Amino acid sequence: MSERLAIGVDIGGTKVAAGLVDESGRIVQRARRDTPHRSTKPHVVEDVIVDVVEELVGLASSPPVAVGIGAAGFVSSDRATVVFAPHLSWRHEPLRDALTQRVDLPVFVDNDANAACWAEHRFGAAQGESHVVMVTLGTGIGGAVLVDGQIQRGRFGIAGEFGHMQVVPDGHRCECGNRGCWEQYASGNALVREARSLVVAGSPLGADLAALVDGDPLRLTGPMITEAAQAGDPTAAELLAEIGTWLGTGLANLANAFDPGAFVIGGGVSAAGPMLLSPARDSFRRHLSGRGYRPEARIAHATLGNEAGLVGAADLAREGSDA
Repeated sequence: MSERLAIGVDIGGTKVAAGLVDESGRIVQRARRDTPHRSTKPHVVEDVIVDVVEELVGLASSPPVAVGIGAAGFVSSDRATVVFAPHLSWRHEPLRDALTQRVDLPVFVDNDANAACWAEHRFGAAQGESHVVMVTLGTGIGGAVLVDGQIQRGRFGIAGEFGHMQVVPDGHRCECGNRGCWEQYASGNALVREARSLVVAGSPLGADLAALVDGDPLRLTGPMITEAAQAGDPTAAELLAEIGTWLGTGLANLANAFDPGAFVIGGGVSAAGPMLLSPARDSFRRHLSGRGYRPEARIAHATLGNEAGLVGAADLAREGSDA
């Protein structure tokens, strides 16, 4: 009996990560490309996807059974169309049909956070938990809900877009078109924006960060800020704690809506570990309604890291091909 490999492709704001995934959730081969610029025509992104799929098919020890795409955006409930992707040029893009014409395998499209949540439920931090809320912190904030062991996509496929909850009326403008979205305060973009503002202002608090980039704020990145914090830079640590505080506040609101047994925090920003999650847990407890009189959901760091999206996309596609 063959090992029933599936291909997972995770399309983020900056990179396209793909892998051949076996039935235990193990990635046996990997491929990676840069994500085309958001102004690029949709077919260029499709070209990149086809390129990595063909590379992985060539590396497979047995023919893959399906391809799963985890897309950073709103995906229709039939898992065929990317309705809206804030960080890409897709608007009502029939991605599944476009790829099916070019890839000789069943194709399933899902929101990248749905895919990551499924992976953590099946193979990672949420194994054994029936009610899970996943929050992915990257360029923006993605989210997913699992109830009774099933991903909840909503009537129109857009459930779990927590990053675009309004938390500050008339706050920072968001790429989705609204103001004050949660991801403007608790994401990688928010972390970088605040750090750059200190450098631009010439604040002594940002002197060490400025020195890292020779005074050029545009060179500051999220991983750079996290590394500075872990190396002892108090300003970088303070910036991460602020992001964590906003994260915990939002999680307390989500607890009221979904009452999960666990929150799983993933995405690139979560690499900060306790420097992010400790203030998040403190803020969560401060803002949780009925605190002291209700069970408290655990807040866990995703164990599959940045690979959760592609692992989950592959496993969901394998499951879909069995239906």
